[in-house]
Amino acid sequence: MSKSSFNRALGEFIDASPTPFHACTNMREQLLQAGYEALDEADAWQLERGGRYLVTRNESSLIAFHLGAGPVADDGLRMMGAHTDSPCLKMKPNAVTEQGGYIKFGVEVYGGVLLNPWFDRDLSLAGRITLVRRDGRLHSTLIDLRCAIAMIPSLAIHLDREANNKRNINAQTMLPPIVGLSGKGGFKLQELLTEHLKAHNRLNDGDKIVDFELSLYSVQGLSSVGVKDEFIASARLDNLLSCYAGLRALLDAPKGHGRLLVCNDHEEVGSGSSAGARGNFLRSVLGRIAGDDETYARMIARSMLVSTDNAHGVHPNFSDRHDAQHGPLLNGGPVIKVNSNQSYATNSETAAVVRQAALAAKVPLQSFVVRTDMGCGSTIGPLSAAVLGVRTVDVGVATFGMHSIRELAGSDDGIALAKLLKSFCAMADLRIGTDS
Repeated sequence: MSKSSFNRALGEFIDASPTPFHACTNMREQLLQAGYEALDEADAWQLERGGRYLVTRNESSLIAFHLGAGPVADDGLRMMGAHTDSPCLKMKPNAVTEQGGYIKFGVEVYGGVLLNPWFDRDLSLAGRITLVRRDGRLHSTLIDLRCAIAMIPSLAIHLDREANNKRNINAQTMLPPIVGLSGKGGFKLQELLTEHLKAHNRLNDGDKIVDFELSLYSVQGLSSVGVKDEFIASARLDNLLSCYAGLRALLDAPKGHGRLLVCNDHEEVGSGSSAGARGNFLRSVLGRIAGDDETYARMIARSMLVSTDNAHGVHPNFSDRHDAQHGPLLNGGPVIKVNSNQSYATNSETAAVVRQAALAAKVPLQSFVVRTDMGCGSTIGPLSAAVLGVRTVDVGVATFGMHSIRELAGSDDGIALAKLLKSFCAMADLRIGTDS
């Protein structure tokens, strides 16, 4: 796959995945088309060597795996991890309010959102809706309005002369987006959702909306940026870029060795959920692959996890925010992320495995270490390492504007990450010898 083809497909994936539910569904569809078998956690599993399987939890987290030809206890698994969620604004249950002649949506901040860029954007609405059928059964379906229905207008500079000097955003009072004018009969969100579901044949006569999980998102899609198209700009590069790179590696790697992709929800809020990396989703699936404790222990000892999440590129306007010796550049290749306090799970051995995979794939690598006088973010890597006891390394693509509604990455780096992960999946032996 060429760089342009990869970035075009990446853009289509991100644009079609405004929420973790949509991202999970889109990955699932691609896996099914590639011959993967969908499993249900509630059913008994009959797994076969060489088999390809996928399973989801909460419709927002996904695990897909391709078993090797030999015993899993002898070969282990080449595991890749990412997360499906991104910082955003989520709708409150009783979202519709009226004030000053306008209709607004009440929103809640999800994750560490960079709030300023959300103002003056064309916003749409997407997420999951749970219905009750006419016969009393509950059923969930996805919705994506796709068109711009809302905006959070900035206050004019004439009315806030200090806006460019200091701007403190009150999330409760300043973020509710405007969606229309007050009028006779008012506005009912359920009517808007019902009309859309009916138009797309997702709602039958007698069905009623019981509840929803909806998020706002920018309708502007992925685009190329730069005088020579050196960059790509999009929402949700953190971390759908890693999800897509892992998906491509899973599908494109040669047969022979067992490999697995896990894409967890709720990383941006600490992973503390049944679908998050602190939950038992991956541990449960690995236990069922192994079948017994002895096989599980041997499998884990021969396995490794590459946790993929974006890294902070050196911003040329704020270069003092980086350690001068460890500041990755956009288009400089994937980044190995290191933190001695275990905010990243990388150690010398797991980094060495990635360096060998990169060498085989002819992919350049960079390193990131946060300034010693600054705090460090984290990933699913340390959480998964602690839960599973598996060797782990944290890797990512350098980006600008992380957690903004629009982020920037190098146009070479996404496909480079996919090539690195594909090479990792093809490695014959992940063990490292010692003097003991």
